[in-house]
Amino acid sequence: MGDPNVEKGNTTMRKIALFAAAAGAALSLAACSESTQDAAGDTVDSAAADTEANMDAMGQAVEESANDVEVAADNAAAEADQEAAEVEADVQDESVTEAQAD
Repeated sequence: MGDPNVEKGNTTMRKIALFAAAAGAALSLAACSESTQDAAGDTVDSAAADTEANMDAMGQAVEESANDVEVAADNAAAEADQEAAEVEADVQDESVTEAQAD
């Protein structure tokens, strides 16, 4: 049989080599994981920026629509006032200008 000290040394070297391989694999996985986390963080940041830009665009569109509605309501009110003055002028036998003054 072989020398027990040599066999013990081989076993110790195997353990060291195994530990080194396991440590290398762990570091590789950790680096990969960090890279994946960075990419995921970048994706989240990009999505947040896109969402903010879309919300700004929506806010502008809503504001423009509100302004359009206000203008349309003002026009409808003016037309209603004009028609009411015309009806009053016909009923009271006066001019539209006189009816609007009343």
